[in-house]
Amino acid sequence: MPIPESQLEIWSHQGSVQQSSATYQIVRNALLKRSAEYADKDFEVYLQGSYANDTNIYAESDVDTVIQLNSIMRSDLSALPPEQQAAYHRAYADATYRFDEFKRGVVSRLSNAFGAAAITLGNKAVKIKANGSRRSADVIVCYQYRRYIRFISENDQEYVPGVIFPMASTGEIINYPKRHSANCTVKHQATNSRFKPMVRILKNLRSVLEDAGEIVKDTAPSYYLECMLWNAPDGYFGVSYRDTFCSCISWLFKTDRSKLVCVNEQYWLLGENLVQWPAANCDLFLKAAIRKWKGW
Repeated sequence: MPIPESQLEIWSHQGSVQQSSATYQIVRNALLKRSAEYADKDFEVYLQGSYANDTNIYAESDVDTVIQLNSIMRSDLSALPPEQQAAYHRAYADATYRFDEFKRGVVSRLSNAFGAAAITLGNKAVKIKANGSRRSADVIVCYQYRRYIRFISENDQEYVPGVIFPMASTGEIINYPKRHSANCTVKHQATNSRFKPMVRILKNLRSVLEDAGEIVKDTAPSYYLECMLWNAPDGYFGVSYRDTFCSCISWLFKTDRSKLVCVNEQYWLLGENLVQWPAANCDLFLKAAIRKWKGW
């Protein structure tokens, strides 16, 4: 039989909010300490990921915090004509402060705040172990990235703002977390507040499929599930979760999935790039979800 509405309703609920918010504030306050080596630089700290987008479920623990250096930037000027590229280079000089200096300062600040034993340097982020009521946290250290659309002068320019962060062993990632979050909010509003609960339903279903051995862990990361569902037409988000599930999953299974895009609208969702979801894994998830729906 299909998954009952009562189960979907349970899965739709948001996970811990108060504890994750408190964890973020603790990490944020530590990063903003005036004694930090980078305190005089232009930087910002903000929340990203499922807690920022209100799509977290009870099974999730890590709170993702971004510390973004704005004193330096890398830009993609490939869409600009030569005269605009020349204007850009006249406007901006080479930076003298280096990103590796910034990251060392961040790691030092976190070690001082939480103890060196609580800090681990991961491939993508600086990891902070949980302690008491504080949840585990990931701190993503990055710097400003701009994909330019137009550049006439510093006062007349247009670009898509993003971030770039080098990873320890697999190159670097360029992403657009603020654009992702803003587009999720627009989608949520356009679907009568159904989008974010449906993301949580898919994430909980993913956990059920993993526990049952029907898909292996990391087949369907949360970010990609969020992006996949974002592509479903607004009108497919119905009055019930059952109707919405059937309509959206059916559409996603039948559509040309090579045309799906990430929520930030800067990448195709499926592919072999570091920020893309392998098409075979998307297919595995959808087939497993449909089997579970039919055989609940």
